Amino acid sequence: MLRVLFAGTPDFAVPTLDALIHDSRICVEYVLTQPDRRSGRGQRISESAIKRYALEAGIPVRQPETLKNPSEIQWIKEKNFDAMVVVAFGQILTAEILESPRLGCLNVHASLLPRWRGAAPLQRCIEAGDSLTGVTIILMDEGLDTGPMLAKASTAITDQTTTVELHDRLAKLGGPLLVETLKQLADSNHQLIQQPTEGITYAQKVSTQHACIQWNRKQSTVMRQIHAFNPTPGAFTFAGLSRIKIFSVRKATGSAPSAGLLWKENQQILVSTKTGNLEVLDCQLPGGKRLAFEQLASHHSAPWLKPTKLTEQPT
Repeated sequence: MLRVLFAGTPDFAVPTLDALIHDSRICVEYVLTQPDRRSGRGQRISESAIKRYALEAGIPVRQPETLKNPSEIQWIKEKNFDAMVVVAFGQILTAEILESPRLGCLNVHASLLPRWRGAAPLQRCIEAGDSLTGVTIILMDEGLDTGPMLAKASTAITDQTTTVELHDRLAKLGGPLLVETLKQLADSNHQLIQQPTEGITYAQKVSTQHACIQWNRKQSTVMRQIHAFNPTPGAFTFAGLSRIKIFSVRKATGSAPSAGLLWKENQQILVSTKTGNLEVLDCQLPGGKRLAFEQLASHHSAPWLKPTKLTEQPT
């Protein structure tokens, strides 16, 4: 039986924890996750997705403020785990922790390394127009996603792929791949592959400013930006003083005299870019809920009732 310490925080990590729990050769003895945080408009204390799942499964949970604390390091070392599995945990592991488990620390990273090391690989691969991405299992070292690779699984990206969809797809890929890789590592039936020095890119952390739509760009570029930031922070634009979030679009025929024009035509909500039109499929008006395709054309107070110029700043 492989004794495992699991470290993870968001819902992306849940399928991997689930896969570990349901394998007969693996025992997840403890779960580490981030401390409870205030979130949302009401600033209520909320637990991480991993904490909720672990407690329901009867696994003890620890929530250290930092794993640099000597007492936390000592606790991990004294437990003599066979392996530590890390999935979007959100804290840096010290060299002492990385070297403590017998088989090392394995990480499920949401890209085909060495492409898109860093904080936001899902958003950046869509934004960049990649046609392929996936998950990589690495044996962690002290660098940022630089450890040797143990396994990969890939999936295609289309021009309609959004981050919310890709998130769920990669989360499901990562769990079974991690479980099989861990067992192969335990059986010495594995090959460590050093990451190549060519093809390295870094996935910069997403900020709100990255999601401001620049309509005076190519149709495909604008579409990728919108889909990359669905669901958060949500690509946005301004109609006068009103800030509109747009979550999903598709290519439409025709083009307008200028970029950033929004209008309704034949039960479609259209917006122009530098090289062609897009049809808006999912958006959110100020103070309202997200409107799906079926609700858009019949909305009685939306800016597309008459042609409207969209801008990067309120006007």
